[in-house]
Amino acid sequence: MAQLLDLLVFLIPIYIANSSPVVLGGGAPLDFGRVLHDGERVLGDGKTVRGFIAGTLAGTFAGGLVSLFYLLPFFPNPLTQFTAAFFMSFGTMAGDSFGSFIKRRMHVAPGRPFVLDTILFLIVALAFAAPFASASLFDLPNLLFFAILTLILHPLTNFLANRAGLKNVPW
Repeated sequence: MAQLLDLLVFLIPIYIANSSPVVLGGGAPLDFGRVLHDGERVLGDGKTVRGFIAGTLAGTFAGGLVSLFYLLPFFPNPLTQFTAAFFMSFGTMAGDSFGSFIKRRMHVAPGRPFVLDTILFLIVALAFAAPFASASLFDLPNLLFFAILTLILHPLTNFLANRAGLKNVPW
């Protein structure tokens, strides 16, 4: 297992990208209100164009700052680390959107808790990071650490965002 600090710093772009649409999102829905043949929206009102772009940019910016001051051992140089931060942030937003797509296909009501909401953004972000990072990042202990930490932090931060009035529901 890599050093704990390295693993936590690696997650910064992912977690920033995932959380920033709560504050920076809103506006036009990413699916532009389209409904599929199953009668459900493609993604729903909770996924917005501004939120997707803001999440990608916020995560990339955070990852860029990290790459200026802390070169992670999973990347050969700061530019690769910065590039990975962009793809991880974009992957986070894509994974979150894909989770909403699946949620709608399973007829789970908008705003209702769903297990994929908790982990799919991480899985896709890690997949998008894979071309840039060393294979050692994807060792089983590291992946378990990422999954367990996310399964703890995601519901906790959603609860706190709800209590702070940033989210309508605590999940």
